Amino acid sequence: MMSTMDKYEQRRLRLIQIRDDFCGGKAVDVARKIEREPSYVSRMLYEDGKKGKKRIADDMVEVIEKAFSLPRGWMDGIADSGHGNVEFAGNQKETKGFPLISWVSAGQWLEAVEPYKLNEIDEWPETTMNAGAQSFWLTVKGDSMTSPVGFTVPEGMIILVDPSKEAKSGKLVVAKLTNDNEATFKMYIEDAGRKFLKPLNPQYPITEVNGNCSIIGTVVDVKWQRIP
Repeated sequence: MMSTMDKYEQRRLRLIQIRDDFCGGKAVDVARKIEREPSYVSRMLYEDGKKGKKRIADDMVEVIEKAFSLPRGWMDGIADSGHGNVEFAGNQKETKGFPLISWVSAGQWLEAVEPYKLNEIDEWPETTMNAGAQSFWLTVKGDSMTSPVGFTVPEGMIILVDPSKEAKSGKLVVAKLTNDNEATFKMYIEDAGRKFLKPLNPQYPITEVNGNCSIIGTVVDVKWQRIP
């Protein structure tokens, strides 16, 4: 029978496999997928020596397996017992390319992301996310969405914007002024009937919106297009 320590080590190794095989070796992508802080994931991977190790408890096992469409028990080596290695369901998903259009500077109102002509666009980054047909990629500029802690979207990453996905409080969105042809990338917040566009970088101000702004779309994927 597997010891307690062996069980947690097994889970850690499985999480490393998920990170490497499903998220391109990026712990931040694992964090985004399971909706946890990157530092939390780093502790589970034993990468954050400052805060100490974090055991992967039973409830977190369920969260991880569900997020990556893995069979129940996979983290503990039960689901694939006697059947060799289990392939990630995510690897079997079809990828779909969407146009990389214009550029948006996080923290500033810039040029509109629409309209655009598809036949004039050369770059079509792919995603496995279930995004609407009118979705498009933008390249993040500036540092207003660069957070000093937790989830961050630094300059150079690309974001996939889905106009068909409803904006909800706490989600990342691309928005523009109703009477202006400019766009910005922020977190959308609703609080006590008021609406705000919040940067992840606390050095930038929060903007309240009230009839002067429309949501272009919700961000459904974030990634590096090229690794330096």
